[in-house]
Amino acid sequence: MCARNLAHNGRLIMKVALVHDYLIRFGGAERVLLELSRMFPEAPIYTLLYDEAKMGEWFPGERVKSSFLQKFPEFWRKRHKYLLPFLPAAPEAFDLRDFDLVISSSSSFAKGIITRPKNIHISYCHNPARFLWDYSFEYLDQQNLGGGQQLFVKFCLNYLRLWDRAASQRVDYFIANSKATAARIKKYYRREAKVIYPPVEIERNFYEVSPRKLGEYFLIVSQLAPYKKIDVAIEAFNKLELPLVIIGEGSQKDYLKKITNKNIKILGWLSDSQIRQYYENCVAFIFPGEDDFGIAAVEAMLCGKPVLALKAGGALETVLPGMTGEFFEAPTPEVLAEGVRRLRENFNRYSPLVIRKWAEKFSTERFRREIMAFIEKVGYNKK
Repeated sequence: MCARNLAHNGRLIMKVALVHDYLIRFGGAERVLLELSRMFPEAPIYTLLYDEAKMGEWFPGERVKSSFLQKFPEFWRKRHKYLLPFLPAAPEAFDLRDFDLVISSSSSFAKGIITRPKNIHISYCHNPARFLWDYSFEYLDQQNLGGGQQLFVKFCLNYLRLWDRAASQRVDYFIANSKATAARIKKYYRREAKVIYPPVEIERNFYEVSPRKLGEYFLIVSQLAPYKKIDVAIEAFNKLELPLVIIGEGSQKDYLKKITNKNIKILGWLSDSQIRQYYENCVAFIFPGEDDFGIAAVEAMLCGKPVLALKAGGALETVLPGMTGEFFEAPTPEVLAEGVRRLRENFNRYSPLVIRKWAEKFSTERFRREIMAFIEKVGYNKK
C-alpha cells in the first residue's frame, strides 16, 4: 500500500476500523481510544463488551459493534473470570475483511483479531495482559477460589498465555505506550514496538497552573485495582495524618474505605471538570504503583503539581526527580511516607511553570502527528 493511498488533501482515504478490549469504564486506555476515534471519525469501534450507560457519552452506541459476549447473561458479563474460556474467540469472530487498516487498542484480547494478508493491523499496546504475565499469581490469590476452581482457572490461564503469545504474532506492527511496555512486549512476545506516548489534552486549556500551595490535600486519581497499590498510600497517609483525596472506582473500593482514617477521602469517579479542580488545588500528586504510563500523573503536572511516584514503569519516563517530582524506591507504606516527607521539604524548589512545560510534551497534537507518521511509514512497507 503506497503513501498516496493513505491520504488525500490531508485526509485518510483508507477504510479504518478500531478494536478495543472492553468499553465498560473510562480510564487511560479509553482516552487513547477516544483520540483515535476522533482521528478516524468514520471508523467503527469493535469491542468485546460495551456498557452504553457508562460509555455512550464518548462512544455512542451506533458506532460500537460488540462481540457475542454481549448476549451473555449480565451476571457473567460483570464477572470476567467466568468468561475466560470464551474470551479468545470473541475478537477472532469480528469480520474485518473489508478494512484496509485495523488499529487495536489492547491490554489483553483485542490484538487477537484475524485480518487478511493485505490488511495492516497496528496494535497500540497498553501492556501485555497483566493477569496472564506479570501478576498471574496475584490474580489467582485475589479470586478466593476453592481447590477445584483454582485448578480450573490455572488451566485456563496456561491456555490463555499460549493463545496470547500466538495472537501477538498476528499483529503487523506494535506501538507501545512507554519504553516500559515496549520492554514487556519484547520479553513476552519477542516483538519490537515503536514507543508513542498517550495523548494528554492540553490544547483545550483544560488545565491551569495554580500558585504553590502547602498544607492542603494530596491527590490520587486512579483505578482502584490491587496493582495500583492504593492501599500502600492509604497506610502511609494514615501514619502521616496528612489529608489525602482519592478519586476512582474499582474492585478494591469497599476494602480501601474500610482501612482509611478520617484524614482520607475516597470520592469515587468524578467528571473531568471536577477532577480538574482537584488537580488545581492539591499539594502534590501521589502515584503509588507501577503503571505502564500514567496519564493522571501528567495531568497533575499540567497544573504545575509535583508528583511522588514509585521508581518503576512509565513513571521513569514522565517524572524528572528534583524538577517535576520525586521517586520512592519500594511500594511499602514506610518508604512512601519518607518520600512524602522529602517532597514536602523540597517543595519550594519546584517551579509550577517548569513542571507544566515538561508535561506539555505529551500533547494530543504530538500523539496525532506521531501516529499518522507511523501509519504512513508502515504503509510504504506494505506496498
